Order: sequence, then structure tokens, then C-alpha cells
Amino acid sequence: MSAAVIVFPGSNCDRDCKVAVERSTGARVDMVWHADTELPYGVDLVILPGGFSYGDYLRAGAMAARAPIMEAVKKAAEAGVAVVGICNGFQILCEAGMLPGALMKNAGLKYVCKPIELEVANGQTRFTAAYQGRREVVMTQGNGDGNYFADEETLNRLEGEGQVVFRYVANPNGSARDIAGIVNERGNVLGMMPHPDRAFEAELGSADGAALFQSVMASA
Repeated sequence: MSAAVIVFPGSNCDRDCKVAVERSTGARVDMVWHADTELPYGVDLVILPGGFSYGDYLRAGAMAARAPIMEAVKKAAEAGVAVVGICNGFQILCEAGMLPGALMKNAGLKYVCKPIELEVANGQTRFTAAYQGRREVVMTQGNGDGNYFADEETLNRLEGEGQVVFRYVANPNGSARDIAGIVNERGNVLGMMPHPDRAFEAELGSADGAALFQSVMASA
């Protein structure tokens, strides 16, 4: 099993993701620079990590979505490879058109950084199967642009097709319908604002993030 973590200028959770995947699953993890044009051969998981790619200029994730490596990420997703965008990575996936909707400034215009309780809204995805029916988990939130927005038609479709994967138990940022994470129609691209990479061992306050990485690797 192998994973690739994409590193953009301004990424600050790239090594967090690397360590989280290695310790949770034992998989090999390669760091891939944003200016590269190819992913490692046979990669099972691609992670777009949190941080402030390109300083969040223009809009959060807007510049990173046009980085050279994103063409390879899109091709991998089209071929069925699992892709996870965490925090800034979620913003990048939306800006790249790989997931619907957009991430806006938090309600109240304040940066939110704290442990957060989540409902596992769909436990039957390739990212959540290892939760084995658990309905609530704890991860860590850390964002200023985490307010998920989409039009009513899109929100209804996400709900109806089971594409809402995580919801906030107590909404910290104003996200529509308490949405914390969604998947694409095919089910192999996940975007989420909370950080599983900051919650993969009990010493971090929660080990609930580990099951997400274990789920996706078990499905590879």
C-alpha cells in the first residue's frame, strides 16, 4: 500500500498527514511537490493536506487548484484512486471542480481551532467503513474559511445520494446543513474540514482519525 501527500507552498500539515498514514496503516508515503506533473506509480491514496497554500491569496485553494500536479490528481481520481482533501485540501478540491460547492469565511469571521464532535452521516463509504457503525467521532478543527456553501439543489442532491459523510454535532463555522465532509458521486474523493491527521493517536486527544486512513487503505 502506498500514499502520496501533495505539498504546496504554504502547506503546514503535509508531514502530519505522512505520519498519520504511516502510523495508522503502515503504508509507504511519498511527498509530492506541487510543481511535479506525475504521481508515484501505483499509488492507492492521494492527500491534499491542510495549510494556507499560496497564502490563501485570491481565495483559499484557488491558486493551488491550478498547480501542475493537479492534472495528475484529477486523472488518478478519474481512474478510481482515493483522494482526500483535508481543510485547505477540501478548499482545493472545490476550487478544482472535483467536489461541488465552496468554502467561505467562517460565520463570525473568526478562526476556529479546537476539538470537534462529528456525526458519521454515512458509514458505508470507503473512507468510513472502519468506524463499524459508530455514529460520533472526535477530530480537530482549524480553519478560517470552513463555511461550506452550495445552492439548495446541490445540497438536496448531496443529501439524497448519501454524499454527506460527516456533519458537525455543534456547527462551529456556519456550514450549510452542518456539513463537515462530502464525497463525489463516485465515492472516491473526500473533502473534509476537520483534521483526521491531528487525531490518529490517543495522545493527541483522539484516535478517531486513524480509522479513516485504515478504511481507505483497506478498500484499495
